[in-house]
Formats: sequence, structure tokens, C-alpha cells
Amino acid sequence: MKRFFRWILKGIGWFVVLTVLWVLLYGALPVPYTPLMGIRTITAEEGLDTKHDWVPLTQISPYLQLAVICSEDQNFTKHNGFDVESIKKAYESNKKGKKLKGGSTISQQTAKNVFLWPHRNWFRKGLETYFTFLIETLWTKERILEVYLNSIEMGKGVYGAEAAANYWFRKPANKLGREEAAAIAAILPNPQNYKANPRSRYIQNRTTWIVKQMRNYGTFDLKE
Repeated sequence: MKRFFRWILKGIGWFVVLTVLWVLLYGALPVPYTPLMGIRTITAEEGLDTKHDWVPLTQISPYLQLAVICSEDQNFTKHNGFDVESIKKAYESNKKGKKLKGGSTISQQTAKNVFLWPHRNWFRKGLETYFTFLIETLWTKERILEVYLNSIEMGKGVYGAEAAANYWFRKPANKLGREEAAAIAAILPNPQNYKANPRSRYIQNRTTWIVKQMRNYGTFDLKE
């Protein structure tokens, strides 16, 4: 029995060491590939061409940075990875039987997209919490947003700001205007089915709402 517990403790120790090293590595180097990219490629009915071009945060339009904060996580600069109020609101909404909502922050989405798989279960949620704690501890807010904007799905086979800007608007990410950035942010809840260009009435309404939020939000400081 002692040998069994010793083996368990050793396994936990190695898991912590290896995951910390993994997070530190991605804190310094571009993320080349994510589990979601692999899953999409394997499950695609036809050959899927993965579009993914890493660029530093300085080469991503400030409009897109602000658009994803306004649409996905307006408390991003203030929380430590978990927005308790948003989680409570999502829980109450889901309990009332309304349309399923998530309370995930940009930090949580980054942890899930970069280190884990998309399907929901308690085990994955526990790992998501663990990796969110690690990146909030070991990365800066700038790095979290940089990895997020370079890794998330922004269309079928389209990952990251640079690929999305070229795919939807035929321009680099640093040239995106306010409404173009808002349109990309508008499709993030379901990038497999929504289009940033041309936009459906629903996406146009979301885009208009995000632009309004951006104007009301004003400037943001990732060093807060």
C-alpha cells in the first residue's frame, strides 16, 4: 500500500513538473499547434487546410484586442483568471433553462484551447482550472492575450488573428478596422457555422453591439 501511494505521489510530482515546464515553454515561444487543430483535421469529412500564422501582439490590431475583450471577457484586465460574477450569471441562466451560456474568461479559453481538448466533462474542467492558474501565475496578461489571439478558432480551419484577417478580409491582422475586428469577434461563439464576411443579420447585429461596447469601454491597459 505504501508503494502504491508513493507511486501516486511520484506521478503527481512529475505531472506538476512537466506541465509547469510546458507552460513556461509556451510562455516564451509561439504555440505551433493545438489539440483542437488536430481534432478538426481528423474529424473533417473532407481534407481541411489548417490556416495558422503566428504574429506578435504588436502586429495584431488594437481594435481586435479590444473587440475580443468586449465580447468575451470585459473584466480580463482585472480578474485572476476566473470571473466569479460571470460564472454566477451563467449558472443562474442555465438553471432557469435558458440558452446555455458559459462563464469562461479569456484565460480559461486560452488554457482549454492550447493545452486541452474541447469536449466538456468534469475531469477536463478540473484540468482547465489548473492550467488557467498556471498561465495566470507564470504569464503576463499581454502574453495570455497574445496566445489567445494566435490560437483560437476563427473559421473552418482558420486559427488566430493573422489567418482570420487574411481569410475574411484579405489583409494582415494589424490592418483590421474597428468593424472588421468586431465582426471577427462576433463569430467566436460558433466559428464553425458563423461568417465574419459576408455577415448574416445575426452576426451584423452582434457586430454592431460589440462596436458599441468598444466605444463605451474606451482604452484598456494590460499592465493593470
